[in-house]
Amino acid sequence: MSREGDVNHPTREFPGYAKGQATPGPADPWAGNDREHAEPFETDASHPETSRPEPAGGGNRGRGLVLLAGIIGLAVVLVLGVQVSGLLPDLRNPFAKEETDRSQPPLLKSIQDLSRYVAAEGNFEVVVDLEKNRKYVPEFLLGERTLFVGAGTVDSYVDFGKIAEGAVVESADRKSVEIKLPAPQLGEINLDLERSYVFAEKRGVLNQLGEVFGGDPNRQREVYLKAEQKIADSAKSSGLTERAQENTRKMLEGLLRSLGYEKVTVTYTQP
Repeated sequence: MSREGDVNHPTREFPGYAKGQATPGPADPWAGNDREHAEPFETDASHPETSRPEPAGGGNRGRGLVLLAGIIGLAVVLVLGVQVSGLLPDLRNPFAKEETDRSQPPLLKSIQDLSRYVAAEGNFEVVVDLEKNRKYVPEFLLGERTLFVGAGTVDSYVDFGKIAEGAVVESADRKSVEIKLPAPQLGEINLDLERSYVFAEKRGVLNQLGEVFGGDPNRQREVYLKAEQKIADSAKSSGLTERAQENTRKMLEGLLRSLGYEKVTVTYTQP
């Protein structure tokens, strides 16, 4: 305890600090509002315990910086992996996309013998503009519109298997022959998926929401059927069967004349 008369002198219960040690101060170095006037801490290599304490929260900032550096490093690896795999194909990108085909082998269901002579083939391309909406409902809310470019081929053939008995008539001098054939027919439409594609598609908000929760996997099947139907209609009026008739006639004339016939007559019977 201090004695009277010694008010202006240091107390004897708190001895002075040795050289190199921190000057006396409050227990909390950051306590008080007069921090700018506080004396700085003096440190000495021989007294590590008197070093300035690390501010609270420094560890969290360090971990945050490490995490950020890891994310940036991963992004750099992904970008460089793509670029390096393009420049050096031998170096495989560890994050490259992989495709796994779990399809089952094809199943042969039937074999059919054909006796068709394909005399002409038509290549067609059509743009299908199919729109679906609901009455009294705005299109942006519930509606669909698809622009589909369909490309396909149609064959025109003569079925030699349907030649009736007595369809071939030969003259007595064996210099001329007359052949009656069934009229050419149009084959099935072969839609070329490599050349067919969806050019544009617009869907309402509710349509898109329904797709998120499980849409129709056969949603585009209707545009394929529309494209096939339009190609079939176009093939009927394209003159493809007339071209098949002419090509078949020329083929038979060349074949039979090589066998010694001087005159070959080909006629077609309508079904």
